[in-house]
Amino acid sequence: MKVPGFQLELVNGGIPGTEFHGRVTHLSSAISTMDPALRAARSGARVGVWVADRQLAGRGRGTSQWHSAAGEGLYMTALTAPAIPALSALRLSFRVAVAVQGAIAEITGLVVREQIDIRWPNDLMLTRANAPARKCGGILIDMASNPAQAPLPATLRYALIGIGINLNQLRFPAELDGVATSLRRELPGKPLLRREPLMAAILRRLDASLRELAANPEQTLPDPGAYSSWVTGKRVRVEPRAGERQMLYTGTTAGLDDRGFLRVAADEGEMRTVLTGGLREPNQS
Repeated sequence: MKVPGFQLELVNGGIPGTEFHGRVTHLSSAISTMDPALRAARSGARVGVWVADRQLAGRGRGTSQWHSAAGEGLYMTALTAPAIPALSALRLSFRVAVAVQGAIAEITGLVVREQIDIRWPNDLMLTRANAPARKCGGILIDMASNPAQAPLPATLRYALIGIGINLNQLRFPAELDGVATSLRRELPGKPLLRREPLMAAILRRLDASLRELAANPEQTLPDPGAYSSWVTGKRVRVEPRAGERQMLYTGTTAGLDDRGFLRVAADEGEMRTVLTGGLREPNQS
């Protein structure tokens, strides 16, 4: 499979008027696109995007790595710094997932939630009839805050938004084959998918969502269930992040709180709020 070369001008041509226009850097490879973004942020930059043909050690949540085949997926990190309180930045994960989900639907024609679902807060899942959902994308957000200056609260200094989407992979390593997939794998007959249209769609939607959040930092999405089948009435297993003392438990999702965190009615009867960790279906390995 010959993967088309990346054309930066196609991305810039698709994002006029956004804060990211003219600030996209293309790399042939990177350990992780989070790395150059972090270096730029620490040097004082507050806007930028880095995209790589491949990642040598793409990062997932916790200690996980993202399988990053050369040229077959979209591997990018956006640096942004909306003027919002640090607590409001906690709403970013699900908002970014909704932006990426909408971009995938725009480019592929997949139906939001029914075919391209969000496993709260930041996994993109492709679903098919009579088949388990498989992950096609993930989002990782690292943030830094400015200290509070009484009476003002702490504010967001910057956010690094890492996004990995499987586009054209038809095969995966054996340990991932049962849980991972790509857009092309789930859309039989589709030609090779270019990265640039999807990247531009993501950046347009991300820019719009960030502007909305900056205009109203306390705003929550009115109907999270319209985007994700996982936020209400879903049987789940909640797994702690690596190194945490929190115990694994099972329960049923019960919507989001006013900060955007997931609530789970645990099987032992307690209503819990998922601050960190990940979700799986109870019988999923």
